[in-house]
Amino acid sequence: MKILVGLSGGVDSAVAAMLLKRAGHEVSGAIMRIWSGNHSFRGGTGKGCYSADKQEDMDCASQVAERIGIPFRIVDVSREYEEVVIENFRREYQSARTPNPCIRCNSYIKFGAFPAAARKLGLEFDCFATGHYVRLRKENGRFQLLRASDPAKDQSYFLYRLTQEQLSCVLFPLGGYRKSEIRAMAAEFGLPVSDRPDSQDFYSGDYRDILQRAEEPGKIVDETGKVVGHHNGFWGYTIGQRRGLGVAAKHPLYVTGLDPENNVVHVGPVEMLKKTKMRVTDLNWSGIPVPDGPRDVRIKVRSMGMGTAGSIRPLSDGSVAVEFYEEQKSPTPGQSAVFYDGDLLLGGGLIGEVD
Repeated sequence: MKILVGLSGGVDSAVAAMLLKRAGHEVSGAIMRIWSGNHSFRGGTGKGCYSADKQEDMDCASQVAERIGIPFRIVDVSREYEEVVIENFRREYQSARTPNPCIRCNSYIKFGAFPAAARKLGLEFDCFATGHYVRLRKENGRFQLLRASDPAKDQSYFLYRLTQEQLSCVLFPLGGYRKSEIRAMAAEFGLPVSDRPDSQDFYSGDYRDILQRAEEPGKIVDETGKVVGHHNGFWGYTIGQRRGLGVAAKHPLYVTGLDPENNVVHVGPVEMLKKTKMRVTDLNWSGIPVPDGPRDVRIKVRSMGMGTAGSIRPLSDGSVAVEFYEEQKSPTPGQSAVFYDGDLLLGGGLIGEVD
């Protein structure tokens, strides 16, 4: 089988490529270029995915391909990334929502525009593979994602938006391994990235650089309506934030709400962040057909952990009403809620109203 592996310059994708090559497949490698250079800021350091400083990653990916003995290409998808991921990032923050650019990138760029652009460059392949820690199976004619065998490294949360069409031609060779095993194999294979640190977040600088919006002074208001401080733009804050408020109080204060129309940041005690209900929109059901009735699930509103027990109930507009069986701290509008049944990823969507 001809397989294109999305290399990142890190150990995971390198081992994925090596495993597939050793299994007898015809493997090629490619890395995405997502930085366009049309910015007044440099994008933090090379430790973030979105950065001008990515030459080390490119070099490492090239060295891995040479060591394994596979063709290697750099594929420029910077225009698509800017239009789909960065513009959404700006819109969401300026609408008082907190996006997850990595999830959007996976859905539209890494498993969409990237392999499509590779084909246009003349790369031929039957399947696309990455070094994500997640398992994939086909059952009853449906492709389903399962949590990785290593719960500490499971990345299924970041892939919940992949469609059946995308899942039908992808491979995840690392889903059944633990990270320690991957590093050991990298050393055994003599890969030049065996001890390279894992990549960091999507952006290692100040994300307000990306927003490119001039400062607009506003008020910080507590739960009693009292003005307790001032800020330079509501978009510099997220629900649940505690640090960096610059507000003195007898008890710790957290961001509890954002008012974009009036440029007001609301703060209050931690109890105000504890919620039991929310609505989730813009859903993608990868593991099951669209549900037609309530069901118990485990709900993840962050990438880490196993999720929290709760229920989902379909609504007439295509969204779902979610109820947590225990109070949850800071489910944040714009972030993703992903639903599981055991290890099976059912689907997920974007958090809307929270009660």
